[in-house]
Amino acid sequence: MKLAVIYDSKTGNTKQAAEWIAEGMRRVSGVEADAFSIHAADEDFVQDARGVVVGSPSYAALMTPDMHGWLLGASGKLALAGKLGGAFATEQFTHGGGETVIQSILTIEMVKGMLCYSGGGASGMPVIHLGPVGVNDNVEKHNGMALYKDNFLIYGERFAAKAAELFG
Repeated sequence: MKLAVIYDSKTGNTKQAAEWIAEGMRRVSGVEADAFSIHAADEDFVQDARGVVVGSPSYAALMTPDMHGWLLGASGKLALAGKLGGAFATEQFTHGGGETVIQSILTIEMVKGMLCYSGGGASGMPVIHLGPVGVNDNVEKHNGMALYKDNFLIYGERFAAKAAELFG
């Protein structure tokens, strides 16, 4: 089963998070997962995928304008309806709007007819209700994406396990 991670990245942090999610997905037997920039998505792969996780850096506490445009426009030809959907975000500040980014992505996924994933508390620790958020060290030097790697890996694995359960 194919799973795709689609992202917009400005400084490389969101790309790194997307790669970690895909790595976590590949921990589930029978899953083929790959991460793609919105500017270079493999349309055939995404169309065949049973699940798609979308990620964006926080841009004024919202997804980037490029991601918003992609979700509303280019994603239309990718047959997203009926797929399992997920979301993640990166941000420069501890309270930089990552959760708002995730909620807005999930809202558009639902409008597109996707089934939205949340492991919530049912999956145990760490609890990842709507999707993982990573804080980079571009501004907060005490922070850094490496601190959040495990959350992205775990989220990817949980997402893939749910996709296998649903579509197996």
